[in-house]
Amino acid sequence: MNLSDFKAQASRLGFSFAGATRAEPSPYLAAYFQWIEAHMHGTMGYLARPDRQLRRRDLNVILPGVRSLLIVGLDYRTLPIDPAILSDPSRGRIASYAWGLDYHDLMIPKLNAIVDSLGVEARVYVDTGAILERSHAMQAGIGFTGKNTMLIHPRRGSYFFLGEILTTLAFDEYDTPHRATQCGTCTRCLTACPTDAFPRPYVLDARRCISYLTIEHKGTIDPMLRPLIGNWVYGCDVCQEVCPWQRFALPSAETGFYPVDLDRVAPRLQDLLVLDEAAFRDRFAGSAITRIGRDRMVRNACIAAGNAGDASLTGQLIALTADPSAIVSEAAAWALQKR
Repeated sequence: MNLSDFKAQASRLGFSFAGATRAEPSPYLAAYFQWIEAHMHGTMGYLARPDRQLRRRDLNVILPGVRSLLIVGLDYRTLPIDPAILSDPSRGRIASYAWGLDYHDLMIPKLNAIVDSLGVEARVYVDTGAILERSHAMQAGIGFTGKNTMLIHPRRGSYFFLGEILTTLAFDEYDTPHRATQCGTCTRCLTACPTDAFPRPYVLDARRCISYLTIEHKGTIDPMLRPLIGNWVYGCDVCQEVCPWQRFALPSAETGFYPVDLDRVAPRLQDLLVLDEAAFRDRFAGSAITRIGRDRMVRNACIAAGNAGDASLTGQLIALTADPSAIVSEAAAWALQKR
């Protein structure tokens, strides 16, 4: 297989774009380790684990004899939603990447199909490997890093997922690395962030990021940040929404990413506050949302309810102050105090 064959196969499998680069350490390793040393990864301790750091320094630790990194992208932008619905304080807002089916389930089988055709050793990742995937994607010519730290495709924006194949196969040619940035003087993403999570351009302090707080963080959320979260209950799209490059974003051809109804986009808080684990699993079956579990979702819904100040939710919040989960009961008590 050569580079053009790989890209053709990726296209046939439904990927939006593809690129390839040599399996070399990321040129941004030093910046990444400085970010870790500054503790901006928050409670995501796996990012700082020595074994994970070793893999990022040398991809041969992941796959001995690795020679190429094959990168694919899959658009996930779907359809416009009435802003009044998204901002409705009686609803909890969900990041658009999670409106449909779990992207891992959709992408991994397609990547494995490519691996089967290679005939050599390979490893597949969809945001699960100890590699700096956005940096490697830049080296594969796919896009540039925005000031919001997102990878931006100059003809598609940033509403896409990345997948990687590490392989011992060597290509005769590789894609030309993309230049570092095309943001110019624009700072819309930095100023729009509700929690001021960017201490400077191209650096995200995850400890203040709504996506981190509502998804990755397993404990209680800093009370000082809670009012800034608004009605987000899973992730955040703000720094992407305001980016001028999104005018080039294309609707996804993957129908599985489209929401089946508004409850997947902006579920009512009154429905989220009464979820037990079984109901949570049933409601969000097949979605990436299941990764956070019931407790974190209800914790987030309590914070959104506190920000909404909706008296009709008082009874549900009172009941949750006795919830077995400490993060839920504490968030419910906080929400009641906000009234």
